[in-house]
Amino acid sequence: MADPVPYRPIAEGSQPPLDLPSYGSTHARHPKAAPVRIPHTLTEVSAPRFDPAWYAPHEDISTVDGKAALGERIIVAGRVLDENGRPVPNAMVEIWQANASGRYHHPRDQHDAPLDPNFLGRGRVFTDAEGNYGFTSVKPGAYPWRNHWNAWRPIHIHFGLHGAGFAQRLVTQMYFPGDPLLELDPIFQGSGDAAARERLVAKFDLHVTKPEWALGYRFDIVLRGRDATPFENA
Repeated sequence: MADPVPYRPIAEGSQPPLDLPSYGSTHARHPKAAPVRIPHTLTEVSAPRFDPAWYAPHEDISTVDGKAALGERIIVAGRVLDENGRPVPNAMVEIWQANASGRYHHPRDQHDAPLDPNFLGRGRVFTDAEGNYGFTSVKPGAYPWRNHWNAWRPIHIHFGLHGAGFAQRLVTQMYFPGDPLLELDPIFQGSGDAAARERLVAKFDLHVTKPEWALGYRFDIVLRGRDATPFENA
């Protein structure tokens, strides 16, 4: 029998707080009372089974009906890992983002920036046996978000990771290296300590880059433990 793997809890201060004064909407939506434990039924724990056979992957969101979106094409790849560096296979990874002009393909986004008919900004991939995932997109644009005077979100891609059921979902954001808006963004700056924030920034990767076609970025996601990726809790 193998030796048990030691438990390494999340380091204090490495995850974003529920109520972050600099991020205005958290004050209105974070829980005000102590959580109530609700027993999970079999449905919440084990269903639905997120499987490529039922949820078809959508790995290239840089085109619609064969027509290329405007903007800089990119490839994002990485691994989903547990706290001991072991791969997490068969995890469903949802992605959504703004287009190259900084606008989401959603009716509530009324930002004065053009929509792109060839970019819907959403996709779905699955990790393989070694925890690897990858997708093709376009580099999103920054956009204003009215949190404070002249507030702009850094360029980012949203990630939603699903386990075996609805009760197993984690949400985070991936940022890009060298973005000057990072030091001004309350969401990024409130995402734990400096080491934790660094884990939210993708790394340029020449091995992911496809020659004469698209730059590549690596973004590994750790689900728990001391090296966990910061996740949204509010």
